[in-house]
Amino acid sequence: MTGIYTRDYWEKKLSTLTLEGRHFIDGEYRASTSGQTFTRVRPMDGKPGAELARGNAADIDAAVAVARAAFESGVWRSQEPLEKKKAMLRWAELIRAHGEELALLETLDVGKPVLASLNVDVRLCADGIQYYAEMIDKMYDEIAPSGPNALALVRKVPLGVVGAITPWNYPMIIDAWKLGPAITAGNSVVLKPAEQSSLSAIRLAALAVEAGLPAGVLNVVCGYGEEAGKPLALHMDVDMIAFTGSTEVGRLIMGYAAQSNVKRVALELGGKSPLVVFADADLDAAASAAAWGCFYNSGETCHASTRLLVQRSVQDELIGKIEAVTKSDIVLAHPFEPSAQIGALIEEAHMQKVLGMIATGEKEGARRAFGAERVLSDTGGYYVSPGVFVDMTNDMSLARQEIFGPVLATIPFDTEEEALRLANDTIYGLAGAVFTKDMDRAHRFSEAIHAGTVWINTYDMSSFATPFGGFKQSGFGRDRSVHAIDKYCDYKTIWQQFG
Repeated sequence: MTGIYTRDYWEKKLSTLTLEGRHFIDGEYRASTSGQTFTRVRPMDGKPGAELARGNAADIDAAVAVARAAFESGVWRSQEPLEKKKAMLRWAELIRAHGEELALLETLDVGKPVLASLNVDVRLCADGIQYYAEMIDKMYDEIAPSGPNALALVRKVPLGVVGAITPWNYPMIIDAWKLGPAITAGNSVVLKPAEQSSLSAIRLAALAVEAGLPAGVLNVVCGYGEEAGKPLALHMDVDMIAFTGSTEVGRLIMGYAAQSNVKRVALELGGKSPLVVFADADLDAAASAAAWGCFYNSGETCHASTRLLVQRSVQDELIGKIEAVTKSDIVLAHPFEPSAQIGALIEEAHMQKVLGMIATGEKEGARRAFGAERVLSDTGGYYVSPGVFVDMTNDMSLARQEIFGPVLATIPFDTEEEALRLANDTIYGLAGAVFTKDMDRAHRFSEAIHAGTVWINTYDMSSFATPFGGFKQSGFGRDRSVHAIDKYCDYKTIWQQFG
């Protein structure tokens, strides 16, 4: 089946594709109230892409009012659980049925290989919606101890209107992480996707209504963060903001919540995740994990393994193996090419930021082992090759700052104590990994790393059953798993006294 997916196949499909860029509010497409639009530039070739509605506070007001009306009416939250489950399962199946269309929309927006969009992003989006659909009729209230003459019912109730602000690196996947549990809990949602990646979010909302979600339960407002995201976070009738993005913007979101109605906030923020390799490790496995963990999605991954901490005695051997894996397995190409494993960075400004950080790192003394250069510039797109810097110290900017590009910072260590100190010497705490054949050390080390997820002798393995989120300045609250539903609910006690 994958043999049909040639570059020509995707070019022909693109020629017939409708790029819907209007907001989706109350079950219908709407232009922005101001009439303003903006044009998305395609990362893969720098050409103009979709024209999108430029949302502002008035559009957010309209979407929130619709979401509030839907919630208060009980058209979704009070519906029989089995019927809600059926609607969400139909939604998941529609996502799968429209997989090629959604994958192409995603790739046009963000520049990742279209086969990755299809086989990873679309699949995980549909799986996420299905996972939470299956939970709808399996959530129970509680009876608390109350004595012989009373009944204390503890109910888990939806918050109301949830504002979801999602990023551009994995739009469909992270949309599902927010929408699945929020809607399963009975809330209505106003989704503000990143201005770089609105197309798939609009289509997902339309498919939700087609599947049977009532109009107004899921609304999408496009636009820039300052013009649409900020009014959503400040809105007095929004009960919660669920945000994934940078730590810098996360701080702003917390401030907006405090300035308005003290709304709930859940944040999944930046990372600078350590991958620690001891001399006794399987170096081939470690090299593959380090390369794919850092370079997948062109490094635009919040938990990317961008800090490689390696025992000094095996540093050179490991770097050689990482280079071999990178050059043989991780193909950088136009996103429509079937061979492409990674594609373009999100936009020119971000590419220049990544290149600027690389230049600063070299001035500070980081030594380039290979790669980390602009390539394929003749395409007009924004491509940077995977690269590794070695013999670094943990105080260099490439080791401290989140690059969000395909750049691996290598820091040698001598002892386990030094490795643990370096691993935890960061403001972030999203993920980490340890590679060693000594299982006592592996478990001791994994317990001691301050991060929301720690892998042993692997990297970036997970399922919807496992929570995802960070410690420290990587945020709080968890996506994925049944626990994600909790943050979109609150507990309500109903006490009945007899006699």
